Amino acid sequence: MIAPNGARQRVSMRSRISLLAALCVGGAVALVSLGAYITVYRGLHAQVDENLAERADALVANTRLITEGRAEIPVFFLELADIKFDVIDPTGSSAIDRPLNRPAISAEELQVAQGAKPSSVRTDARTDSRVYAVRYDPLPNTALVLSQSLEATKATLAKLSVVLIVIGGSGIVVAALAGLAVAGGSLRPIQRLTAATEHVTHTGDLRPIPVSGDDELARLTHSFNTMLGAVAEAQERQRRLVADAGHELRTPLTSLRTNLELLLASEKPGAPSLSETDKAEIQADLRGQLDELTQLIGDLVELARADAAVDVHEHVELTEVVEQALDRARRRAGDVRFEVNLRPWHLIGHAATLERAVLNLLDNAVKFSPPGGTVRVTLDDVGTGYAFLQVADQGPGISDADLPHVFERFYRSEEARTLPGSGLGLAIVKQAAQRHGGSVYAGRSVDGGALMAMRLPGHPG
Repeated sequence: MIAPNGARQRVSMRSRISLLAALCVGGAVALVSLGAYITVYRGLHAQVDENLAERADALVANTRLITEGRAEIPVFFLELADIKFDVIDPTGSSAIDRPLNRPAISAEELQVAQGAKPSSVRTDARTDSRVYAVRYDPLPNTALVLSQSLEATKATLAKLSVVLIVIGGSGIVVAALAGLAVAGGSLRPIQRLTAATEHVTHTGDLRPIPVSGDDELARLTHSFNTMLGAVAEAQERQRRLVADAGHELRTPLTSLRTNLELLLASEKPGAPSLSETDKAEIQADLRGQLDELTQLIGDLVELARADAAVDVHEHVELTEVVEQALDRARRRAGDVRFEVNLRPWHLIGHAATLERAVLNLLDNAVKFSPPGGTVRVTLDDVGTGYAFLQVADQGPGISDADLPHVFERFYRSEEARTLPGSGLGLAIVKQAAQRHGGSVYAGRSVDGGALMAMRLPGHPG
């Protein structure tokens, strides 16, 4: 529908459903009414024709032939008020020698009188009557013609038309009202969804919508609640990440500011100068704090990228990924050795994400290994469509209290808080494993150190 100003006017779904129900009922009522009218119309006309034929048969059966060329018409036929009749010859002239209220004569009746056909029936539009003609056997070359007015029939059809129109119109109105009621009840969940969407848009409130019933709209509400839950979880993760990142960034930034202010204050005129040893220590602290800050920012960026990344589906040879991570880990492992046992394993995933996760496991093992220690790296098929990548060190191990929390973001045990790190490395490992349909585990190695493992789906090489 186009408004006068050219803008498109919206028709609500409730109105469309009501209009559709009214149109469907109106079409059905129109078809039924038309069928009923045609049936009654034909039935009434057939009844008139049958009545005329019976009257004609009765007249012929009761006619008494007096002499040749003359016949005596029964008296009761002459007294019929609703029937007009006549006996005509081939020229259309009446064969009855008394005045009659004659029916309308046409070529069809003449053909019956001439013997061209045994009977005829038609509707005469001029007199609005039904005309029936049949051969009149008592007299040769004649036809008996009867006609009956159709006024009563038309009056009956007119009343039937009024009844059908009233019933049909009432049915359409009832259907429209029923459509409004059904649409109102059926669309109520959609209205709640619309209101909830607008509420979320204006307030950010992600509370679920109450669900009633088990129909399609109820399932739609369940799906919408699932979406709201996912959005709420994403917001909570984002809030927690920002809060934890702010907390972790505060310490190195405060230390950096303190050291910088100390250096700047020592350069002011009249301020006590720092010794070369103190300057070297402050500069070393600054470099260490910058390295820590750089690593923390990099880990945060990696987590944020992993949260928002679209999964990349490519064939990955996990053995090659582990070897590349080992090459990078050896360059900064000092005198820590790696004992490696890898079996070929293929999977679909993102090679760079997996390499970062493996490197984090290796760096974590090196950080806690004693000087000259050994880190054991194994990749083995467990026979269930999954492979385990295990990294075990010979360090102090993980306490029972810390085991459930080692893969949480920014979690650092009491022993690890004095060591460099951001507390995000193992969280990145967990996130990478979950993105590839796997999981992570933490425990104790046979040497008493920490054992970190990733369980990844795939197939042997």
